[in-house]
Amino acid sequence: MLRIFGHRGVWLKTLLVFLVETAIIFSVVIIGIRFRFEERFDDILFVQRGVYKIALTTLVSQFIFYLFSLYDISKPRLRRELLTDLFQAVGTVIVIFGLIFTLRPTLLLGYLDPLEERATRYGNGVTLLSMLLALTLMICWRLMIHWVMRHPRLGERMLIVGTDRLAREVAKEAMLRLDLGYKVIGFVTESPDRPTNKLLDPPVLGNVRDLLKMVDRHSIDRVVVALEDRRGHLPVDQLLKIRLEGRAVIEEGTSLYEKLTGKISVQMLRPSWLIFSGGGKRTTFWNSLRRLFNVVLALTGLLLAFPVMVLAALAIRLDSRGPVFYVQERVGRHGRLFHIIKFRSMRVDAEGDGQPQWAQTDDPRVTRIGRFMRKTRIDEIPQFINVLRGEMSFVGPRAERPFFVERLSEQIPYYEQRHLVEPGLTGWAQVNYGYGASVEDAVQKLQYDLYYIKNVSLLFDLWIILKSIRIVLFGYGR
Repeated sequence: MLRIFGHRGVWLKTLLVFLVETAIIFSVVIIGIRFRFEERFDDILFVQRGVYKIALTTLVSQFIFYLFSLYDISKPRLRRELLTDLFQAVGTVIVIFGLIFTLRPTLLLGYLDPLEERATRYGNGVTLLSMLLALTLMICWRLMIHWVMRHPRLGERMLIVGTDRLAREVAKEAMLRLDLGYKVIGFVTESPDRPTNKLLDPPVLGNVRDLLKMVDRHSIDRVVVALEDRRGHLPVDQLLKIRLEGRAVIEEGTSLYEKLTGKISVQMLRPSWLIFSGGGKRTTFWNSLRRLFNVVLALTGLLLAFPVMVLAALAIRLDSRGPVFYVQERVGRHGRLFHIIKFRSMRVDAEGDGQPQWAQTDDPRVTRIGRFMRKTRIDEIPQFINVLRGEMSFVGPRAERPFFVERLSEQIPYYEQRHLVEPGLTGWAQVNYGYGASVEDAVQKLQYDLYYIKNVSLLFDLWIILKSIRIVLFGYGR
């Protein structure tokens, strides 16, 4: 069996991708200079220290790619997500270099005439040409990696220990995402009596007592432990030997499910897994930095959106009777109540009977202007005020009404854990799931919220904000 990218080569894969893309960026910048200044190429490269400028360009570019997790080889990423990340990363690179060269023109990649005081006269076009060329080459390179990872003879071979719901869900999600390079070879049962191979597809290969033999026989790269009940069933000695001898990567089933889906399964969640899953202390500095991040974004948003707010207020007045703003009690961090501020998007008699109702995707109570505002998220703009007050964050779980919180907390395990952080204008659940109109929808959204709370960071917040902007721009309002 031909296997180029085995489990022992995770860091080698990362290094290979890094070095190849270093070569791509370095080469295309040189090509750009050669194409733009063929006669002065040697002078630009060596006399005017163009090599150092290219090194700076490469370093900054790859740092931005790192921020977009493009060098996290172990991170599951579908092809469309990869392309989105690449376009966003290269776009960010172009914007940042535009700012750098505006503030410091002498860093511009181009020919500096000794008789001129500025380099900008002969530098235009090199960076843009280089970045466009780099984007094209990197897309081809990354798509080639994806093809290699999907190839049945080259993908990472996975063996799942367990045959219950968690094991089946992990297998299903892995097989649905061929771009991730996983190939599920089969299951291992914890039952003393080996069930028939027709029980599951892929088949059950044997019992946990023969785990070592199956790892060697089927050339397994990754062993996923997906036992919901481990008492007396976990083959500790064999797993320890596999891990210490480097025969395969050992991974917990819930962790892999989280990576594959971007959510944490409430039904399969064990509190101990969350408690011991890593993550450092959130220091006062971190909290202050996040608060500053929110305040700066809220102030900037209010300033830029002021003309839109004026037009929205006029449109609401002309479209239907009632107040411009809608103020409603919501549950915030640690269960504290606050009043959320939004532009009114529904009729004033939306809850005429006084009974709270779920918001729906095509809610008939929404006004004509309200439907447009919801689609473009304009109705959310006044919540910048809630952010400035410290009642909300830019990113977090959706703020729900006390009536629904009380009801859902009684029916859904771990629901109250979503109040460990401030509610947000947008969030991981909002960009991945639509309006919740049932308990089942609330469960799905909670799973995304728990994933966000477990992995919260400023970079994750920024990524969610970028996804929210993309949703608004392309009309996929949540």
